[in-house]
Amino acid sequence: MMNDKQFSSLIKQADEPFVGWDFSFISETGRMKSDMLSWSYGSIATSLVQNARTMLDMGTGGGEFLSKLRPFPSSVYATEGYMPNVPIAKERLTPLGVKVVQIDEDETLPFEDGKFDLIINQHESFSSKEVRRIISKEGIFLTQQVGGLDCIEINENLGAPINEELIDWNLKLALKEIQENHFKILRSAEEFPILRFYDIGALVYYLKAIPWQVPDFEISNFKDELYT
Repeated sequence: MMNDKQFSSLIKQADEPFVGWDFSFISETGRMKSDMLSWSYGSIATSLVQNARTMLDMGTGGGEFLSKLRPFPSSVYATEGYMPNVPIAKERLTPLGVKVVQIDEDETLPFEDGKFDLIINQHESFSSKEVRRIISKEGIFLTQQVGGLDCIEINENLGAPINEELIDWNLKLALKEIQENHFKILRSAEEFPILRFYDIGALVYYLKAIPWQVPDFEISNFKDELYT
């Protein structure tokens, strides 16, 4: 049973700064664990990068994942829409030859038609129409998305509403949008892995990092539910 002192200490730890797109503060310490998927986005991306000439990483965060995909093709770009992450990504990726571009809208990307023969996208929003425009005719688009019902148990246990803007986002809708923009689907799959949090501080840290899970999340609004 958690007492007040333990609760306060764990909540205070959740104030640790979240930088880039790096959950190692709770993942590498074993405080958060996700069930395995039947595929590896990283393994697929690594294989595709080796055969690409020009590539784009959409929503690179702080460049943590992309930096591990070396050796790179001759031309590599990365986009990021969250302003605080842009200088972090540039500091990490520019010395590796990656051009980091800040974007404001998915529907308008600052690249010419057919520029990339590989576009990768992990957990980043996108416009299928715009991706189709900037990818080459035979190019490959690899994306791993997070569905609107992901971690819904968090919302249920906190008595918090589900994000209405994301609730319908699933594989069926993603495939429909992609196919409407003249992509050929080579492989698709949908799974619902369980994400486990082993202490309340890890959960609060996570919710503060991804505000769309519980919109307008504030500890004071859910203190009783978090303590329970």
